[in-house]
Amino acid sequence: MGDRRWRRTGAALMRVIAVWAVSTLTMLALAGILPDFRLQAPDGDSITKTAFTAAWGAGAFGLLSALVWPVLVRALLIVPALVLGALVFFLNGSLLLIALWLIPDGRGAAAPETAVAVAAVMSAVASATSTALAVRDDNAYRRRLSRLADRRRRRSGTEDDARGGPPGTVFIQLDGVGHDALVAAAAAGVMPTVAHWLADPAGHRLMPWRTDWSSQTGASQLGILHGSNHDVPAFRWYEKETGLVMVSSKPASALEMQRRAIARTRDGGLLTLDGASRGNLFSGGAAQLALVLSMAARLGKGRRSRAGYFAYFSDPANAVRTAGSFAAEVCREIAQSTRSRLRKETPRIKRGGLYPFIRAFATVVERDVVVAAVIGDMFAGRTAVYADLVAYDEVAHHSGPRSRDAEKVLARLDRALALIAEVAEQAPRTYRIVLLSDHGQSPGDTFAGVYGLTLKDLVRAGSGLPVPRRAQRTRSASEARDAVRIALRRPVAEGPEEHVAVPSDPIVLASGNLGLISFPDIEGRASQEQLERRHPALLSTLANHPGIGFLLVRSEHHGSVVLARDGVRVPVAELADGQGPLAVYGPGAADAIRRTDTFPHVADVMVNSMYDPATGTVHAFEEQIGSHGGLGGDQSRPFLLWPRTMTDPLDAVTGEDGERPDELVGAEAVHRVLRHWLQEASGPQVPVASGHRLP
Repeated sequence: MGDRRWRRTGAALMRVIAVWAVSTLTMLALAGILPDFRLQAPDGDSITKTAFTAAWGAGAFGLLSALVWPVLVRALLIVPALVLGALVFFLNGSLLLIALWLIPDGRGAAAPETAVAVAAVMSAVASATSTALAVRDDNAYRRRLSRLADRRRRRSGTEDDARGGPPGTVFIQLDGVGHDALVAAAAAGVMPTVAHWLADPAGHRLMPWRTDWSSQTGASQLGILHGSNHDVPAFRWYEKETGLVMVSSKPASALEMQRRAIARTRDGGLLTLDGASRGNLFSGGAAQLALVLSMAARLGKGRRSRAGYFAYFSDPANAVRTAGSFAAEVCREIAQSTRSRLRKETPRIKRGGLYPFIRAFATVVERDVVVAAVIGDMFAGRTAVYADLVAYDEVAHHSGPRSRDAEKVLARLDRALALIAEVAEQAPRTYRIVLLSDHGQSPGDTFAGVYGLTLKDLVRAGSGLPVPRRAQRTRSASEARDAVRIALRRPVAEGPEEHVAVPSDPIVLASGNLGLISFPDIEGRASQEQLERRHPALLSTLANHPGIGFLLVRSEHHGSVVLARDGVRVPVAELADGQGPLAVYGPGAADAIRRTDTFPHVADVMVNSMYDPATGTVHAFEEQIGSHGGLGGDQSRPFLLWPRTMTDPLDAVTGEDGERPDELVGAEAVHRVLRHWLQEASGPQVPVASGHRLP
């Protein structure tokens, strides 16, 4: 026993010496190449003395990186993510300057900009050398993973698991990737890892599932992780009783949505049993969190959203590599948007301002941190991990879901999947990798791009309120003014000076191609009759607009109704797929509308854009040429891909009556499938709502 301990200690010491030697050689080479980097006295030194100086500098830099860098990263948790890249290079270069200052007799010197470059190269080389040596020694590598797993399990209070025990499950959500987009990418060789999984007879199976009317991450992920997305009518919605606009991407709103779901299900979530939530909007009840939006404002151990940065960026090589990739992605976006503009590609939207940096964060920083966290979770042997990779969704919104830009993002995501699969083979327990998405994306020019005015402009015009002059000159605005003129038998307001006073302006919100219109001064849900008395032309203006497919509104005499062109009015109870106003929207549209109609916070008027089944296009009410949020096309067809050894999803949701459904419908059904898979692997998942109830 003692001999083995000494051998392990000796092997570790030899690896440290090897890394030090490689770092020394790297520093010598850089000193010979870079004119502003010196390792000699001004009057020159012998080769031996120069080598000693390089060894001293490399050792000092290595110690500072090991001891000081983690403290600096802790401080970086308070820094906005978009300035992280510049700080990484600056701080790493500062550590090198300090290391050179520590060399005796002042033999080490470098210009500040040169120090940044030298530090970046040395960090990368040292990290690569250390990793290579550890992996070459399989026993040392496995012992390191075992120690890491044991330490993390002791902290989390879970029992040790061997590879022969119950398997763990890793759920990877590819945000916004529709079923057909995944199939096309695999067939075209863009995603070879996914293609291999599908082609392997012992690999994975694939099926689409159907979202709710609100086909967006807030509703889908809440349903998947917490088992309920009741009363989530859209990505953003207005609540009259509080006067607040709920937005799924705001921490306070996400926390409240999670609280309501837990109260409804009385269950902490999918991940309450030794789970980890990475890069998600919601926690799923997991004890291990990183970049979880609903917990972003909460303090305490393991609760801060950005705490996940520390584990990744505590290695300066990771920081340098990700910061470099961040800068490259910013340049890539600027080049791609410029090329699109010069070629006059359509549809196209503006992609300037902060967007290149936001894209780089989603496609580089978030991806790197989340993938590293998932790998750490597998090394630690966690039972269930759910991680969201948002890169494709962000790029597809601005470049289009079928664009070459989005295709390249899918290729990089596939490489991340390959890495996760490779690590799973060496993890201390067996892992099943499940791939899924929360929604797809439907392409199409924006509503404003086609018709020259926004949905808000159209609502204001139909209500007799002033609209911007840019909208007054468009054909759509003219049609709206004509409709108002006929209904009111008076001129329509053309500017603020002719504004006709009304009780309150409507609140118009957009969620992809789904619009929500609310009237704050009308208590409760406004009725069709109330709106027609107040704004006689509004509903007809909206229903007859060529960019709008249908409206949902409550009638005092007929119950909730769907309104469409040419005076069509169908009670919600009588809606049928493939008929009337829902003729082009595909199966499940009627039930999706009926379900949303029961929500307490459904808007006074719900507006779904037109959908062209021939081209698969919709018109987003936001500045997005790839959108999701309503009905129409690929946005409502995400996918589920699972190992063939696991129960078929449709069997997992078969009811007590034995009736097997034909398809998987709704995020809540996906939750039941994922929970079933966890139960068949590890036994019943004990609800722990009391331990995860939010204040």
